[in-house]
Amino acid sequence: MADDSHPQSHHLLAAIWAALELPAPASGAVTFTGHGNLSSYYAVTDLAAASIGAAALAVRELATLQGGAQAPVCVDRRLASLWFGWSLAPVGWERPALWDAVAGDYACQDGWIRLHTNAPHHRDAALDVLGCGPDRQAVERAVARWPGAALEAAVVANGGCAAQMRSADDWRVHPQGLAVAAEPLIAFDSQPCNAQAGLTGTAARPLAGLKVLDLTRVLAGPIATRFLAGYGADVLRIDAPDWNEPGVIPEVTPGKRCARLDLHHAPDRAEFELLLAGADVLVHGYRPEALARLGYGEAHRRQVNPGLVDVSLDAYGWSGPWAGRRGFDSLLQMSCGIAEHGMQASGAGKPVPLPVQALDHATGYLMAAAVVRGLIVKATQQRSTRARLSLARTAALLMTAPGDISAQPLAPVAADDYAPELEHTDWGPARRLRPPAVIDGMAMAWQRGASDLGSAPARWRAP
Repeated sequence: MADDSHPQSHHLLAAIWAALELPAPASGAVTFTGHGNLSSYYAVTDLAAASIGAAALAVRELATLQGGAQAPVCVDRRLASLWFGWSLAPVGWERPALWDAVAGDYACQDGWIRLHTNAPHHRDAALDVLGCGPDRQAVERAVARWPGAALEAAVVANGGCAAQMRSADDWRVHPQGLAVAAEPLIAFDSQPCNAQAGLTGTAARPLAGLKVLDLTRVLAGPIATRFLAGYGADVLRIDAPDWNEPGVIPEVTPGKRCARLDLHHAPDRAEFELLLAGADVLVHGYRPEALARLGYGEAHRRQVNPGLVDVSLDAYGWSGPWAGRRGFDSLLQMSCGIAEHGMQASGAGKPVPLPVQALDHATGYLMAAAVVRGLIVKATQQRSTRARLSLARTAALLMTAPGDISAQPLAPVAADDYAPELEHTDWGPARRLRPPAVIDGMAMAWQRGASDLGSAPARWRAP
């Protein structure tokens, strides 16, 4: 699988490919090019290249199964790093702010804590515990009166999102850290099914005709389905009527159609069941048991659609006391020791996170690879696959790969890093970075620009 360059990228790719449980490809199937690294105490650029490379290699394997050639895969490590940031450059308009004004790191009595308040109900939950309004200085004063563990527990118990900064050593002995360490990078299980393989792709668009039902939110799940759309999948994203994430929607919705359904409303539930029955793939990122509480647990999903490839994500892992905890990339970096390691290694007086939301992005590409692996297993073994991934387990993989802070940095983003054509989004024209991976003869391209939530009907395209 490896050439002689970028050994850390190849090491991480080998670990990911082993987790996918697919046959080892021929030596040289994936090559890594490009110079420079994201500045980090962990090998973030190598993780970017490896996770994107694994997803692209899986697509290559699926295309081969459909009669395509054993095309080489080339990953540009610099472009992969840039895609772990923001791939879209608006032309003549501005993307909404990514972070709520209250979100961020705060000094508490005995260290640091992060509050994640982008969703209004999460912000309200934190402010209710702190007893103050949405003024940053007031929040700072209120947080300073709390021990970190007590505030974290209180905010979480109130339905909010917070993470005390822990060291890697603390996380290793924490009950949740121990649970995550025992989990596989990707947990697969399968059962026999009589459904058709459903492979309708072409040599140039190997996922064409694939129906992907997308029940994901910021950020890993939407990245997975963006990748699948890039190789031709029909991705239909479903959101609740009141949900929005304006800072990231232009980034993650190219090639997708976005609809809204209220799964507490009988007519919308009927529409959803039709969508579920017609899907080839379900990708979901709700907390464990959330779909079950709506009446769409795993047994029901398999009854409605026995051949479904079912790939799910959570934040803190699928076992242990925090398996149901709300979480986001920035919170995981605080919990598992990444931010504390950066602080100690740099001599800074505050948490030093990764330069990008690498746990989200990498997990997204791993989810995409797991989807494609499920399609391969369905076609070759007549088995339906379920896969489970978590941000916490991806963090554990990254923490095995130290970074060199003195390594050559990435060159600044330049005009020729972007594809020459404009992308026409619902917010205005924009430029999208060139694809970070190239599979010979198969273009990663989106047939429609990024679109807003609720802009399409909740139905599959006609064949």
